[in-house]
Amino acid sequence: MRDELEFFPVEALPWRPDPAAPGVEERVLSRGDDGLTLTRVARWRPGLDTSASGVIRHEFHEEVYLLAGELTDLTLGATFGPGHYASRRPGMPHGPYRTGPGCTMLEIRTRG
Repeated sequence: MRDELEFFPVEALPWRPDPAAPGVEERVLSRGDDGLTLTRVARWRPGLDTSASGVIRHEFHEEVYLLAGELTDLTLGATFGPGHYASRRPGMPHGPYRTGPGCTMLEIRTRG
């Protein structure tokens, strides 16, 4: 079950480091009690490169909507910017990524 929240200013939430992703900060908007489900705004610092971590796979469904900046998928050889969207099933390979200017995204995670 997710948090039940009415409208509130997202800017009032502090940016916190994502403990699982160095160079990424997050504002968690809503979190489920299952440990997987959440909605957040994530901000990647300029110059972040996830090549050392390799291709990414995770056990949740993930939707990502880019709000600002740009993100380059090194496997696809393609760069994406504001207005680009991705939907990934659990286990779907993606990345690694690099961002020159940094980027900000809305991310929604749910159980597969």
